[in-house]
Formats: sequence, structure tokens, C-alpha cells
Amino acid sequence: MSITPLRSHAMVFEKDVAIPMDDGAILRANVFRPDAPGQYPVVMAQGVYGKDVHFADGWKPQWEKLMKLHPDLCSNGSTGKYMRWETVDPERWVPDGFVVIHVDSRGSGKSPGFLDPMSAREIEDYVASIAWAGTQTWSNGKVGLIGISYYAATQWRVAALRPPYLAAIVPWEGRSDHYRDYGFHGGIMSNGFLQAWWPKQVLSNQHGSGGTPYRDRDTGLPTTGDALSAPLLLGNRSDYPAEMARHPLCDAWHRERSPDLSRIDVPVLSAGNWGGPGNHLRGNIEGYLRAGAKKKWLSMHIGTHYESFYLPDYVAMQKRFFNFYLRGDQNGWEDEPPVKLAVRHVEGSATRTENEFPLARTVWTAFYLDAATRSLAPETPGSAAETSFDATGDGVDFTTAPFAQETELTGFVTLKIWVASSTPDLDLFAILRLFDPDGKEVVFDGAHEPTPLTRGWLRASHRKIDEAQSLPYRVFHAHDEVQKLEPGQSYALDVEVWPTSIVIPAGYRLTLTLQGKDFEFPGKAGRLLHNHPLDRGHDDFSGTSTLFTGGDQASFLLLPVVPPR
Repeated sequence: MSITPLRSHAMVFEKDVAIPMDDGAILRANVFRPDAPGQYPVVMAQGVYGKDVHFADGWKPQWEKLMKLHPDLCSNGSTGKYMRWETVDPERWVPDGFVVIHVDSRGSGKSPGFLDPMSAREIEDYVASIAWAGTQTWSNGKVGLIGISYYAATQWRVAALRPPYLAAIVPWEGRSDHYRDYGFHGGIMSNGFLQAWWPKQVLSNQHGSGGTPYRDRDTGLPTTGDALSAPLLLGNRSDYPAEMARHPLCDAWHRERSPDLSRIDVPVLSAGNWGGPGNHLRGNIEGYLRAGAKKKWLSMHIGTHYESFYLPDYVAMQKRFFNFYLRGDQNGWEDEPPVKLAVRHVEGSATRTENEFPLARTVWTAFYLDAATRSLAPETPGSAAETSFDATGDGVDFTTAPFAQETELTGFVTLKIWVASSTPDLDLFAILRLFDPDGKEVVFDGAHEPTPLTRGWLRASHRKIDEAQSLPYRVFHAHDEVQKLEPGQSYALDVEVWPTSIVIPAGYRLTLTLQGKDFEFPGKAGRLLHNHPLDRGHDDFSGTSTLFTGGDQASFLLLPVVPPR
């Protein structure tokens, strides 16, 4: 135990605290609390990334970028000594009277056991950890959850179980649907992130991993405890990537890893990133909309995946939310408008509050594709036309005329497209892009990589729609059966393109790129790719794709045009 003097409270740091589980297992936690008598609200996170791995050691490029963008982050009250990837900085929270707890999930870091990320057992353990935190002598009995990505996805799930002592959650850029947000986009396996994530961020932190490159800065010892043999390590973990590949439909395996959002009844502050098409963005918006909580807020930001979470203005927002629900401070939080949007511009954004999402004043506007002119326009084409492309090639572009006036798009996007394939299936990748008057593409600094405006995906054999959960402006696919195509026959597909926000300047153009493979910027390898050989490496996805427009097979992009107030 060490005591570090800080602003209003000195900080007690208790390392490797034992938290008992109902089956006799022990999880290990780091606990940071005020060194003063009293009972304090708790904010916590539980996950597989190693509670003792310093941000700079485990994620050096991201750390260096964060320090370059915000060089004063490790000053003015924080040394940065205890900063961990995607969790709060204790030195910025404990002085304000919070207890901060970071728990290694079963089988990771200092917590022995079977490593099974995103399993039901992992979430049952989280329930037990929350109960432990809520009943300690230094706890006021109110626990809040906060964290990014993995530490957000688990919040949605554990909150749906309604554990005692849980009082509020702040899922920051985290998926809420294991299948649609993360594993399979439009039925196409998303493996690019997974194949890097599993060895680097999970296996390197497995409990007993003698090969981990990480050392605890406090002790100099491995962050994963005593080393285990290779056979024992292998037997102590699931094969998550292989399991993902074995479940191409939204079956019980995926449903077990997705919450019933309607059961969430604690207050929610869901924070999403417009620059995250392909990971998390959809989850934060759907999580907000579908959560059963009567008190819930949506906050949308821009920038990198990890940047905003640590910035003073956002930390102040997080604390204000928790101060209201965990401490009972009458700070006016409940009067905050439910929606806060960083509305994107070509450079930067402008913050605006709203009373709902999608915005009630949205004018849902169809832009029709014309295969004859490769155009995208509010008017229907004069006649039917078609165009074909190699399903493994670069596809085709449909472009608008220059916008005559500044135009805002904020909300859901859907593509209705008529297609045919020379094979029994077809993968369609839809990319919405923005170009300036000189033809230069606007590239956004996204959550995980440089991004276009937004993206969408659909495997034609997964075209079945869940009518009960779909809306005129938002399609929801069932993904519960495979409906192969008759080669040469045309079919109507409704493609979910992930939500977006942009104020298009006058003179700029939109381009819709449609192709049968991942879109990547020249010279910039993508991270969120869909190229798993078992999923896409067969002849069904190597044929000729044909798109139909106009006449009885009118194809269009439905855009959320937002007029000024």
C-alpha cells in the first residue's frame, strides 16, 4: 500500500486486492481511494487488458499520439503514473472523492482461471465484483461503471442483469450488439481487428503468460503473475477467434454475448464517436435508443478512439453525471438535454444539444443512383440502367452534383439497391465519401484509422429483415438464415450504412462507392477488414456483380438532411 499526496485527498493505493467469486475463484483488483475516513462512490472497470500494464507500455503509439495532442495531460494534478488503457486516471478522480477500482477478469493479468472473453461467466464475475465494491467499509453503496471499448461493452451486459449496488453506467465507445456491431457487419465476418486484438491485447495479458512483454512498473515483475507452461496456458483459455468463425449467423453464441438492452434500468451516459464506422459507433447509438433506462443521455464526439475520454471537459462531464447519481449532488445534471452532438465539419466540429435522436426535424431525403451517368441525385433517373463490376475489384462510384448550399446530414443512413450476381451470393461494401471542389477527398481522423464519411455492409444471402425492429429510416437485419441467390436474378437489398454527421460546404460533392471488397485509402492499410479465408475465400464472392437503377428497380440512398432550427 502506498499513499500519494494529491489535491484535496491523499490517495491510498491497494494492489492485488482479492475479490472472491461464487465458485471459489479469486479475482485481483487495484483499488485507489481517498486517504480519509468516510464512504465514497465507486467507479470501476473490469476487463482483460491488464490492470498493471501502463498505457505507455501496452499501447505506445497511441500514448505518444495522445501526449503529442495534449502534452499537459500528465500535469495539473496527474503524474500519469497510474494511467491504463481505456480506463480512468485515478489521480484525476480520487482527489474529488471517488474510489477507483480496476479488476483483472478471470484468466487475465493477476486473476487465475479460464480466460473466456465476453462469456456469460465473465459477466457473472462482474456482478460479484460490483457487489463486493458496494459493500466495503469505504463505499457509499453506489457503484458506477466507466471505460472504453471492452470496458464499455461489458457495461451494457452487466447492467442488463440489474446487479445490486450498480447505480449508473458510462459506456464510452463500446459495442452493444456482439454480432452486428463487432463480429459480422451485415453478415460479413469482421476479422481484421480481431486477428490483431486477440494475440496483442488478450493473449499477452493472459494470467500465467511467461512470454508477456509487460512489466509492472511498481514491482518490475510480469503483469500476468507466475508463469504457466504452454500446454496449461492453452488449456486455460477459449479459442475466441475460432469460435467467432464457427458462428456466422446470429445464433445463441452471439446472443449470449449481447445484452437485452431493454432490461437496463440504471441511468446511462452513452458516448459514441462519429469516426468509428466498423467498431463501436453503432453500439453507442443503438445502446442509447434501446436501453430501458428512463434516464439516459447520448453524447457524440470526434477524434481518436481514446482521446476524448481523458480530456478535461469530458472528464468533467463524466464526474458531473456520477456526482449526481452516485453522490446525490444537486448539480442540475437531470436538466441536461438528452442528446449532445459534436456536429462534424470538414475541419473540426460544433457542439449542439438536441432533445432526441434521430432529430425530429430530419428531412429524410432520397438520392437516386443512375447507372447510366454514375450520378447520385434527388431526382429519379429518366430511364432504367445497369452497371456491372468485378466483385473482387474496385467497384463503381455514384457522385452528386456540387451542393448549392451548406447542408447538414446527421443521423441514420440506408441504401436501397437492386443487384444481381453471377454467383449464388454477393458481398456489398458501401462507402459514403466527401470531396472538395478540387476533387480532393476529405479524410477524417477516425476512432481507429483514417475514415471516409461512413460505411455500410451487406451479404446478399443475409438480406432478410427483422421487420419488428426496423424503421423506415433504419433497417435491422435478422441474420438468422442464409438465403442464397439465383445467379442472374435481381434482388432488392436494404443496406444498413452506419450513422453519420457532417455539414457539407457549398461546392462539395458526395460519392457513394459500391464494391465487393474492403475500401482502403491509397497507401493506408485498413485495420477493420473483412477478408477471413473461411468467410470470403470461395467462389460465391468472386463473380460479377450488377447494379440496377431507375424504372421499376429504383436504387437510392436515404440521407438524414437536417434543416437549421
